Amino acid sequence: MLLTTLATFVAGLALLAWGGDRFVLGSEAIAKNLRLPPIVIGLTVAGFATSAPEMLISTIASLRGNPSLALGNAVGSNIANIGLVLGVAALIQPQTLRSTTTRQQLLALFIVTILVFPLFLDGFLSQRDGYILLASLFPLTAWVIVLSLRSEQPDSVHTAIAAGGPDDMGIPKAVMWLIIGLALMLFGADLLVKGAEFFARAIGISDLVIGLTMVAIGTSLPELAVAIVGTLKHRYDLVIGNIIGSNIFNLLAVIGIAGVIEPHKLDGRVVSLDYPVMAGFTLVIFMLAYNRGLRAKLPSRWRLIIRHKKQVIGRLIGSILLGAFFVYHGFMAWNIFNA
Repeated sequence: MLLTTLATFVAGLALLAWGGDRFVLGSEAIAKNLRLPPIVIGLTVAGFATSAPEMLISTIASLRGNPSLALGNAVGSNIANIGLVLGVAALIQPQTLRSTTTRQQLLALFIVTILVFPLFLDGFLSQRDGYILLASLFPLTAWVIVLSLRSEQPDSVHTAIAAGGPDDMGIPKAVMWLIIGLALMLFGADLLVKGAEFFARAIGISDLVIGLTMVAIGTSLPELAVAIVGTLKHRYDLVIGNIIGSNIFNLLAVIGIAGVIEPHKLDGRVVSLDYPVMAGFTLVIFMLAYNRGLRAKLPSRWRLIIRHKKQVIGRLIGSILLGAFFVYHGFMAWNIFNA
């Protein structure tokens, strides 16, 4: 039974990954055929496509009466994107932030992380909370696009994303891949949620913890693949921009969907542990991106960690992020087996 459950989970993850790839291909082709600017493609099409698996899992889990799985997936994915994905990327090669848009997106993520938390303090994710989160996504995206279009220099991140899309694919074929990708992701998300539910019951842990661990890491694997390839090609802002965009969509769209479909009482650990851990990871990369004033205030022995002229996430920071990610998951495992 346990092997069947695991096979269902892995099959769902594989379908999500391949369906997501086809969905991105179709989305980018449609955007190019409509002659959308590169910045719009990068911030909307790529951002939405990156978080499409999490959004589908949130929808299906909530419809099946398991919104805690959706919430755990969103928060856990954000932790994995920074701790695991960015940590691994920085260990391979130090990540240098050159793009103005990436820093603007990071500022937006930091603001969203702070403003979403008060919605959780009453211990209940209501339908109103869900609508607020979903409605906030559109003006936020528009704000970052406007700021990016006002930049003096073209943005390397989203130009690279747009340039990587297909050039010779017509709209009919693009729509076909979009539909196929969406169908595969829907089927894969359903299998993954079922597998996660069965696995949680089999070993006696909550849907929230499964969402924070297995499901979150699984849905962050595409970001990990993008990060490794992007790092090897020295597209560091693309790596970090992809993580930031995904985290913004997870906070506003994924959690928002769960609240709208299935309002529910929150597990206390989300407010006391998981969300603060996620916020801590976000604060670290925010400080690194805006480090010029910070470095001058640090003791001399710490200035080697935060460089002055360029915003760099080096191997030391990468190892700290990765180590913190494993400590967090180790703490959860310890709690599970000692409950």
